[in-house]
Amino acid sequence: MQGLTWSLCALLCLSLWEESHCRSSRDARRTKGPSLIRSKRAPIDPDDKRCSYTFLVPQQKITGPICASTTGPEPDKDRVTRMDIADVREVLNKQRREIETLQLVVDVDGNLVNEMKLLRKESRNMNSRVTQLYMQLLHEIIRKRDNSLELAQLENRVLNVTSEMMRLASRYRELAARFSTMAGVVNNQSVLIAALEEQCLRTVGRGELPIVPPLVQVVPQHLPVNNRFTNEIQRDHNNRAFARGSRMDSPTASPFGINPPPPQGTLTADGPFKDCYQVRQAGHTTSGMYLLKTNASERLIQAWCEHGLDNGGWTVLQRRRDGSVNFFRNWENYKKGFGNIDGEHWLGLDNIYNLGKQGDYKLMIELEDWTGKKVYAEYSSFHLESESEGYRLRLGTYQGNAGDSFSSHNGKQFTTLDRDKDAFSGNCAHFHKGGWWYNACGQTNLNGVWYSGGVYRSKFQDGIFWAEYGGGFYSLKSARLMIRPID
Repeated sequence: MQGLTWSLCALLCLSLWEESHCRSSRDARRTKGPSLIRSKRAPIDPDDKRCSYTFLVPQQKITGPICASTTGPEPDKDRVTRMDIADVREVLNKQRREIETLQLVVDVDGNLVNEMKLLRKESRNMNSRVTQLYMQLLHEIIRKRDNSLELAQLENRVLNVTSEMMRLASRYRELAARFSTMAGVVNNQSVLIAALEEQCLRTVGRGELPIVPPLVQVVPQHLPVNNRFTNEIQRDHNNRAFARGSRMDSPTASPFGINPPPPQGTLTADGPFKDCYQVRQAGHTTSGMYLLKTNASERLIQAWCEHGLDNGGWTVLQRRRDGSVNFFRNWENYKKGFGNIDGEHWLGLDNIYNLGKQGDYKLMIELEDWTGKKVYAEYSSFHLESESEGYRLRLGTYQGNAGDSFSSHNGKQFTTLDRDKDAFSGNCAHFHKGGWWYNACGQTNLNGVWYSGGVYRSKFQDGIFWAEYGGGFYSLKSARLMIRPID
C-alpha cells in the first residue's frame, strides 16, 4: 500500500513538472517570435503540437495523503507505518479466521468423507449379507419344496401300505376264523375216530377197551400259520427212519436277534463253573459247551451255555430241534441224561436237581413254530425235589407271549415209561411217547415225538405240543428249557 502511494505521488509530480516546462517554452517563443517572424518566415513544423499527457491510474481506495509536491512526500513515516501495520494485521487476522474456518470445514468434510466411506463399506457388506440371506432363503424354499414332494410321495406310500395292511388283516382274520373252524373239525373228527375205533373193537369182540387219556381240546389264541398237514415223521438223508424223529438242518434264527454259531466242541479250558451264569461272569460271551460242577456233586457236567439270549448266562436243560434223538426212554436215561449237548439232548434229572439246589433260579421255555416265529414262557422260580419225591416240579408265576400251559403241571412228579407217577389211571408216558411231569396227562408234552410240518394226525396227542400255542395237534419245530439265577 505504501509503495502504491509513492508511485501515485511520483506520477503527479512528473505531470506538474512537464506542464510547467511546456508553458515556459511557449512563453519564450512568444518573446522571441516577432523578430524571427519579421526577418524570416519559418515553415510550420508538423510535429510541433501542444504537449498533452494521458495517465491511466487504477482505481484504488486512497487511505493516505496525495502528494502534490514536486519535492516528494513529506517524511511522516511513523504514522503511515502504524496504519499500514494495523491494516495488514487486520487483513492477516481476517485471513487467519478464514483459514481457521476453512480448516474446520475441511475437518468436518474429512469426517464426513470418512463416515461416508464407512457407510459405503457397511452398505456393501449389508448388500453381500442380504444376497447371502436371499440365496439361503432360496435354497430353503427349494429344499422345503423337495421335502413337500417327498412327504407327498411318502404319504401316498403310507396310504398304499395301510390299505394293503388292512387288506391283509382282513385276510388274516378270515384265515384265523377258517383255522378255528378247521381246528374244531379236527377235534370232532378225532373224537369221532376214537368212537369208531371203539365201536370196531367191540364189533370184533376183543373185550374191554383200555382207558385212554383225554385229548387236549384247547383252541389256542395264537394260531401258527402253516401250509402242510402231515403225520409223517421226517427221515434223514440216508432215508433211515428214526424211532421218533429225524435229522434236519441247524435251528433257525433266534427271536431275540442272535443266532449262535454251530458248536465245535468245548469252547474253553477254564472251569469247571458253578453254572452258566458264572461262565458269563468270568467273561465268556460265546454260546457253547462248558464244564460245570455243582456244589452237591463231584461229577463234572458238560452243558450248553446260551449267552445270546437276554444278556446270557442261561443253562440249557433240554433242547428239541430236528428229531435226531429218541426221547421215548426209561427212568434211568432221564435221570442221567442223554443226547448230544450241541444238538438234541436232555441234561438229566439228577443234574437239574443239583443245579437248582445252588440258589434261586428262574425257568425260560423257548418255542418255535414251523413259520419261524418264536415265543417264550418264563416262570419266576424253578427247582426240583429229590429223587425220593419223584423229582417233583416247583414253578413260580408265569409271564410271556406263548400262553401258560405249564402251570397245570406244577407240583407233579416225573413220569417215564417204566415209572408211572402221573394222576391218570393209565401211563401218560405210554400215550405221549416221552417222559414229563404229567398231570392227567396235561397241556404240554415237550419230550414227545418230533413231527415235521406242524399239524399232525395221530391216535394220541404224542407230538411236541404246547396247548396254548397251536393246540394238542400242532407239533412244534423246536423247544428249549433254560434256567438262570434270579436277578
